Amino acid sequence: MDFPELLKQLNKSIDSLDLVSARKYIEENIDLLTKNRQLLRGNTRAMFDIIKQKKDTGEKPLSRHEMTVIYSINKYATKFDLTGLKLIVNNNAELFINEDIKQYLNEDAKTLLQGMHVLHKNET
Repeated sequence: MDFPELLKQLNKSIDSLDLVSARKYIEENIDLLTKNRQLLRGNTRAMFDIIKQKKDTGEKPLSRHEMTVIYSINKYATKFDLTGLKLIVNNNAELFINEDIKQYLNEDAKTLLQGMHVLHKNET
């Protein structure tokens, strides 16, 4: 894909809020976009800066599976389904080592996970 086509697809993805596709375009073409950062529009540039910063610090983005688990945790916490929440936590304990997930949890999930001693109060 040439640069003008990439720029068009990237801006189209951002405008339609298809952030998954936009992230893929950015990650696959990060070197090319770094050289031509000034040609990116505001929202596209902001997303590019975030992804580049995370890449530079060595952070890996959350996988689709991890995002699905976080979504399930939030859903169970909102419905106050403790059985489902405990099952998800027990099956995905390694996910709570990652510091990034805390920003994706809703307040219900944070409160319940603190009560279950999965999260500490100072970590949220």
